[in-house]
Amino acid sequence: MTDRDLLSQFDADEETVRALVSDTLKDADDGELYVEYAQNESLSFDDGRLKSGSFNTGHGFGLRAVAGEASGFAHAGELSVSALKRAASTAKAVTSGYSGTYAEPPRGTNTKLYSAENPIGEPTFEAKVKLLGEIDAYIRDRDPRVRQVSASLAASHQVVEILRADGYRVGDVRPMTRLNISVVVGEGDRQETGSFGLGGRIGFADLFARQDWQSGAEEALRQAFVNLEAIEAPAGTMDVVLGNGWPGVMIHEAVGHGLEGDFNRKKLSAFSGLMGEMVAAPGVTIVDDGTIPDLRGSISIDDEGTPSGYNVLIENGRLTGYMQDRMNARLMGVQPTGNGRRQSYSELPMPRMTNTYMLGGDKTKEEIIGSVKKGIYAVAFGGGQVDITSGQFVFSCTEAYLIENGRIGAPIKGAMLIGNGPDAMKRVSMVGNDMKLDNGIGNCGKAGQWVPVGVGQPHLRLDQVTVGGTKA
Repeated sequence: MTDRDLLSQFDADEETVRALVSDTLKDADDGELYVEYAQNESLSFDDGRLKSGSFNTGHGFGLRAVAGEASGFAHAGELSVSALKRAASTAKAVTSGYSGTYAEPPRGTNTKLYSAENPIGEPTFEAKVKLLGEIDAYIRDRDPRVRQVSASLAASHQVVEILRADGYRVGDVRPMTRLNISVVVGEGDRQETGSFGLGGRIGFADLFARQDWQSGAEEALRQAFVNLEAIEAPAGTMDVVLGNGWPGVMIHEAVGHGLEGDFNRKKLSAFSGLMGEMVAAPGVTIVDDGTIPDLRGSISIDDEGTPSGYNVLIENGRLTGYMQDRMNARLMGVQPTGNGRRQSYSELPMPRMTNTYMLGGDKTKEEIIGSVKKGIYAVAFGGGQVDITSGQFVFSCTEAYLIENGRIGAPIKGAMLIGNGPDAMKRVSMVGNDMKLDNGIGNCGKAGQWVPVGVGQPHLRLDQVTVGGTKA
């Protein structure tokens, strides 16, 4: 299936489909027919055996009419004219008594950000199961303290096509693969875990060409054994050094969501009304960039047909932009930024991040750690919670160390970073020169919808951050 044949899957000619869409949206401010075909495959290996395997395929459409800040929306899991007509009657109800001016279409490009084709089926099911078994055996043979190994492979192939009332039509073909490894090690009654993940909009051959699975298995083991030696984390206010790469998830959660257009239009964000003001320390520049080839969060076009972009959100500490879908951009009098995303055809688009990261500075990792007399070094994060309105956040560290007199000390467990997103960004006192993106494992949830994303940052020093610990 290509990116230009989804309309032909309806049980009517293309002109009939176009006419229905045009009639539905004739009094709307915006809207589109979004058609999707998707395949998903996943395999999970646990405790020395294949625990689960799944494959599913499906298609459907969503029809949306926008009037002011209201949306009329209906969807169906079949590509039939009868279903489209039923959806049209529901979607166009929002324009009853309303007369809007249909927005201009997105600017078109020929950019394609993914080199891979459909990753489903290559390699074969048998080869994938064999690989997962090899990962399991390899890890178990490394050390007798290994108690449990879990490994999984996942792939998806998504084809989308967008048709507007003005005849604008655009499509995208989106591949995705991912490898996850989790290890439990133990001594006596104590058990600790380590994990590794790798993925992107690439095929399996590219996935393992970029990093062999043995090094990923070794990384999961290393983290588990570090945690097995970890001591209880101290609590208090102290200087914190964040590692590069995946720790950028804190920027994603504590800052990124607060810079999405809908929260700011509704004045629900801690960043609302602060455009042009200093919201972070000088030297802090944060961007959302959906244009990086083959990256997990990248998209050639968003789910409204707008090309993805390189969008500077905070520049040298100053708030310069929000991430926008079409509706919120129109209502705020600005241009859409290519951030209108949806989980599937059955959902409405909304402003969402793609790859959100902080640009590098001029300090080395050694300089940053050496500047801290007493604090912690947070290398990896697990779960976190953020309140968009207040900006308050809590993040748990999955790998962290004490810093004593400028040197990395003992590993610690149970450390949590507690603070406020805008305040934390003003506490950045040193920015490293080693900006790194994550390995391609990010998923972002918002309003019940999940989309793939990327995060990243260089090493950072944050002054006097609240650390929650477990040490009595």
